[in-house]
Amino acid sequence: MALLDLLGRRWTMRVLWELRGEPLSFRGLQAACSGMSPSVLNQRLAELREARLVEAGEAGYALSAHGRGRARARVSQGRATEPLGRGLGTQPARLNPLRRWVAHFPV
Repeated sequence: MALLDLLGRRWTMRVLWELRGEPLSFRGLQAACSGMSPSVLNQRLAELREARLVEAGEAGYALSAHGRGRARARVSQGRATEPLGRGLGTQPARLNPLRRWVAHFPV
């Protein structure tokens, strides 16, 4: 699955956002993502683990080092499209929330 396809799925960015700090258990993550069903959360975690963006440990689920690095790399690639987007009168909207989100993660 392509990274942007995965990030565009419902609840995926919310799960990543909630994992930006300390690891969370499944129940803790579900509580943080109020309104998400357990089956959807389980599916998103499986997809994120398969993409190596999230890892499961004794303390719970957390962003992997690979996940933080991939997010930063994707954002830097997106910056190259900004001048084109402005020239067409539109800003690449899908990249802006991702840029704000990645700013919360140290390299």
